[in-house]
Amino acid sequence: MWRGSLGRLLGKGTLARFRPSTRPEASPTALRRPYAAHAERKRFYQNVSISQGENGFEINLDNRKLRTPQAKLFTVPSEPLALAVATEWDSQQDTVKFYTMHLTNLCNTALDNPSQRSKDQLIQAALKFLETDTICYRVEEPPALVELQKNEWDPVIEWAEKRYNVVIGSSTSIMGPTLPQSTKDTFISHLASYNSWALQGIEYMITQLKSLILSMSLVDKHLTVEQAVLLSRLEEEYQIQHWGNVEWAHDYERYDLRARTAAATLFVHLCLENSTIKHKLLQH
Repeated sequence: MWRGSLGRLLGKGTLARFRPSTRPEASPTALRRPYAAHAERKRFYQNVSISQGENGFEINLDNRKLRTPQAKLFTVPSEPLALAVATEWDSQQDTVKFYTMHLTNLCNTALDNPSQRSKDQLIQAALKFLETDTICYRVEEPPALVELQKNEWDPVIEWAEKRYNVVIGSSTSIMGPTLPQSTKDTFISHLASYNSWALQGIEYMITQLKSLILSMSLVDKHLTVEQAVLLSRLEEEYQIQHWGNVEWAHDYERYDLRARTAAATLFVHLCLENSTIKHKLLQH
């Protein structure tokens, strides 16, 4: 799938103006960030460890058990996920920067469920992005961008159609492609096969990439995080190439999106992980 044209595009440096993307937004939740109580605070613990409780694996900060913003006991369903969260806490320096702790915040969302959404509501929220999927919207000009979208996005759509035995297609209409009900039903059924924790991660991943198709390609390990992020930003990267990069702003935006998408992908995979890790964690 990865034909290299986008890589060649990004390899060229520019320093002019940036013209914003004209791509339609899929949802008002498109910029959603994980649920967190604070931005940052001084580090208040020395050691981090994990332990197994009655309902799963817990995170210990010194002798205190970690709790969610709503004061619930922070308990995760798998030991690998607990290890990843504990590593986030252990890697903090003098200041705990909660906005960088994407796995912790995703777990808080799953535990507290601040929006009180059911599993069916999570599925419907994810499905809405299929109707306005980033890679299904195509421009009619300029020719170079038309070709870039075809070369980079068509193979992903073809993969998804074959993988899920559905019809998706693409469109230059502002309304997007018309999807058969059977396609929607197939994705509803597929998403329903995931547990609620994994669905929280999938729905968050979709809101970052504005694409259910790219998100499922990450869950299925068809694409890497870097590839999926670049594909989700195809028009932006094209515009940057032609209109220029705004100092550090666009690089930061790209890296931040990559970090959040990587965390969501890892979160989903670890929520589906049933194995345990047989060693003591992070004792200094």
